[in-house]
Amino acid sequence: MHLEQLSKRMHDRSPRILSTPHDAAVAAILCPRSNGLELLYIERMRIPNDPWSGHIAFPGGRVETFDASLRATAERETLEEIDLHLQKEHYIGRLDDLQGASLPVQVAAFVYAIDESHAALSLNDEVHHAFWRPLEALCEPSRQCHYMLSKDGDHRAMPAIDVLGTKKPLLWGITYRFTAQLVHLLGHSLPLHVSAEGDSP
Repeated sequence: MHLEQLSKRMHDRSPRILSTPHDAAVAAILCPRSNGLELLYIERMRIPNDPWSGHIAFPGGRVETFDASLRATAERETLEEIDLHLQKEHYIGRLDDLQGASLPVQVAAFVYAIDESHAALSLNDEVHHAFWRPLEALCEPSRQCHYMLSKDGDHRAMPAIDVLGTKKPLLWGITYRFTAQLVHLLGHSLPLHVSAEGDSP
């Protein structure tokens, strides 16, 4: 998977941008390394009454009225959460906007690429852990699983990826779907729904 390939495909496409107000914006941050492109995730702190408590996510957060743009939101939140200053030359493009499957939120995602000299991170008190994963590894069949979403007595199997190991949070939801977009742009695919064989926990 090559950064040049991704940059060209993102430049040649028009992302799907939803017209209703956005609630949040996130940064999908890539770093080219010897084993290919790696993608940065954070594991959020467990905070009472926070719907994203303990989730695996991209750096980012809620849109504030003083943000000049959605991209400015993603960059501000990234600086606050992991002390990474995303600059103009790091920017690649925008993914399709997504709406939450379990919460009524609308999120924009912006893609960046940094080199290893910028990859040292300092976490704030909202972030428990930050880690990089090769995009190739995310596509491994052995990592594909599902997350059981329970809401109002309804139980639904959502596609997920085991990125941290046994008894650790799974990558699922909006972050999974943004990841699937990135993977697709690089010529690979991730499941967007759980197969019948995977419907039991």
